[in-house]
Amino acid sequence: MIYENIKKAKFINRPNRFIANIEIEGKTEVCHVKNTGRCKELLIPHATIYVQEFDGRNRKTKYDLISVYKGNRLVNIDSQVPNKVFHQWVPESHFFKDITLIKPETKYKNSRFDFYMETDSSKIFVEVKGVTLEENGVALFPDAPTERGVKHINELISSIGEGYEAWIVFIIQMKDIQYFTPNVKTHKAFGEALKNAKRYGVNIIALDSHVTKNSIKAGNLVEVRL
Repeated sequence: MIYENIKKAKFINRPNRFIANIEIEGKTEVCHVKNTGRCKELLIPHATIYVQEFDGRNRKTKYDLISVYKGNRLVNIDSQVPNKVFHQWVPESHFFKDITLIKPETKYKNSRFDFYMETDSSKIFVEVKGVTLEENGVALFPDAPTERGVKHINELISSIGEGYEAWIVFIIQMKDIQYFTPNVKTHKAFGEALKNAKRYGVNIIALDSHVTKNSIKAGNLVEVRL
């Protein structure tokens, strides 16, 4: 995934979850934050950020906030990009063998899963989660309680009983991660649901990402600890 028109800036503050005030080219501007999560450990005053510039037509802001430095680690916080990263990774990695169909956004019961895939012998549902929270080299999800996430897990379990394969893929939007684990301190129910999913046969994997100021691409599989 390549971004165009990327500019370096400084984060000032975040009046609400949708916008941030930034300093760019000596001026203060309002920027759209492409992540409604908390990101409190990332979006701190004076943090170096990268933003995508637009011409401003049909937009409330001229910029989108794409990534931020946490120390020496560049973290992509675009919540729309993990699905694109996964979609690109599937044919390039050959991790899933003999895929004949990959279809984004597919409804199942009361959920809409991120992907439906087929091989000659399998029908597969995939739910993708973007991970931006890191503590001491450990990637954690979620960074805020997610009842929607628990519902998706339970319906993935349900799909197995109807003959589908089910996968949860955590796209860690940074590099140099030791392992991934659910953030039970923030949402214990999500962690328990993930363990339950594993017991019922839901496949759970995590991938780190190569992140630059204007790109993100899936990297290596990362250990998952439940």
